[in-house]
Amino acid sequence: MESPNAPSAGNNVPPVLSVRGLVKRFGNQVIFHDLDLDVQRGEVLGIVGASGQGKSVLLRCITGLETTDGGVIEVFERDTSGLTSAERLDMDARWGVLFQDGALFGAMTVLQNIQVPMREHLDLPERLRDELAMLKLALVGLPPEAACKYPSELSGGMRKRAGLARALALDPEIVFLDEPTSGLDPIGAADFDQLIRKLQRALGLTVYMVTHDLDSIFAVCDRVAVLADKKIVSTGTPSLLQAAPSHPWIREYFCGPRARAVAS
Repeated sequence: MESPNAPSAGNNVPPVLSVRGLVKRFGNQVIFHDLDLDVQRGEVLGIVGASGQGKSVLLRCITGLETTDGGVIEVFERDTSGLTSAERLDMDARWGVLFQDGALFGAMTVLQNIQVPMREHLDLPERLRDELAMLKLALVGLPPEAACKYPSELSGGMRKRAGLARALALDPEIVFLDEPTSGLDPIGAADFDQLIRKLQRALGLTVYMVTHDLDSIFAVCDRVAVLADKKIVSTGTPSLLQAAPSHPWIREYFCGPRARAVAS
């Protein structure tokens, strides 16, 4: 079984994301203690764990939306804790985030939502912003008429695609996805899995994906990191984790009846 910190075999390239000794608390409650994690450039890494283990909190710590109480987070070989405001803004432009259910601004149209990162980071004429936003809309498989709709007028699947288009607005190197198929029916979830893999290959993205969906794990993920006991307890390919579970939760999750059905 691969160790929790091990990079991909034969890969001497530094990880695009490295977490060492992470500590996070909410009051007296310890969420993470001495958590280590590497994400290799160009891979799709799934983050799994039982409910309440802090999968979304970890994503928010990495992206700077939550403060940490110890440890080091390096992205693109830079310690994110020592960045100036300008450097942080530049760093933010190199990744995109898809939050649960898209997290779109309800008072904005889809087109305006996609343009939010462009307005924050780029000085572009309105016509060019519109053209770029429409390109992102098409990239995620939404029809042109969706551009003028508001989030309340979209289905759950369309909201997630619009949120993904916004995450891709600045052509990021890393995309963070928080439960991207949650709430979707099986057909919609499978379509979204295919979209993620297609975009990852076409754009050369690194994808960090929080998920509980076994179908997504086996369809999309190159590796999986398991969050339990306040740290990453194991990493490996889905098939490796299923074949040689090293933790009780891994055994229950990857070797249960549903996991066998998915893998078969």
